[in-house]
Amino acid sequence: MEKVGKKLAVLVGCNYENTRYRLHGCHNDVLAMRDVLVNRFGFDSQHIELLMDKSGCPVMPTGANIKKALNKMVDEAEQGDVLYFHFSGHGTLTGKKNQEEAIVALDFNYITNVDIRKIVNRVPEGATFTILSDSCHSGGLIDKEREQIGPSHHNNNYISVPNKSESASKSHYYKSKFIPHETILEHLASLTNINTSDIGTHMLQLFGNEASLLFSLPNQVELDLLKPLKQDEGILLSGCQANEECQDVGGIENENQAYGAFSHAILIVLENNCGPLINKELVLKSRDVLKNVEHVETQHPCLYCSDENAQALFLSQG
Repeated sequence: MEKVGKKLAVLVGCNYENTRYRLHGCHNDVLAMRDVLVNRFGFDSQHIELLMDKSGCPVMPTGANIKKALNKMVDEAEQGDVLYFHFSGHGTLTGKKNQEEAIVALDFNYITNVDIRKIVNRVPEGATFTILSDSCHSGGLIDKEREQIGPSHHNNNYISVPNKSESASKSHYYKSKFIPHETILEHLASLTNINTSDIGTHMLQLFGNEASLLFSLPNQVELDLLKPLKQDEGILLSGCQANEECQDVGGIENENQAYGAFSHAILIVLENNCGPLINKELVLKSRDVLKNVEHVETQHPCLYCSDENAQALFLSQG
């Protein structure tokens, strides 16, 4: 009898509690996705690691903890396994190497496309690694993956949207999941007391070996070693184009109603379609939900993966 592969997941929801960068829906996003993974996709709850900056959560979503969880998942993976990483939180552009994308951990450590590429390169042959990133500027988070649904029909200008105070409605407000690189640089400099605009210097000073490889391997030859040598099984569902911002949608009277617009759109598509969905179809339908249900027209979800994985069923085994 053919062995059935495992299904493993790391879910990260970062609201940045007690900071001026606070979001409201990220915990709700990953808790709702955990239920869907178990009830619809057959994940064992014992194989789902949840990281949230919430009282009572045993593992905080720091940069070191997120990478440790991802590497542990890959270490446990075998041929035929399904790996899933869901991140809901802030994103940014690094200011390095032609503006690489990064997700922002609770401690403001960056996890960049270079770090994600190194992890994807370790995935065993025959296993799939799906990433759903509900964060700003996430369109290139898996470096060098083929664009299946991208920004080709939209202009390449930087797209910013009004913040909470400018875009509140009667029942919800919309807040960007973007922290400007300059703002993070200022914050890190206040911690290191080093007078330099080179963010890598601050990252290495504060986080040491846990800083992104983008800063600890500055030599282009070394970075090139992380590029994929062949077609791999990395699948990225990004909440927006590389030049756009994802939205955190908050319930004004009830924070339990807050959510990330992209995560919520994916959950709506899954709820409205009981049958299996291929990755490409899921992303296209999420675009429709964002526009026609969420009324968010400033972010366009994208899909990056091989041609074969574009037609593969979302979170299915081989």
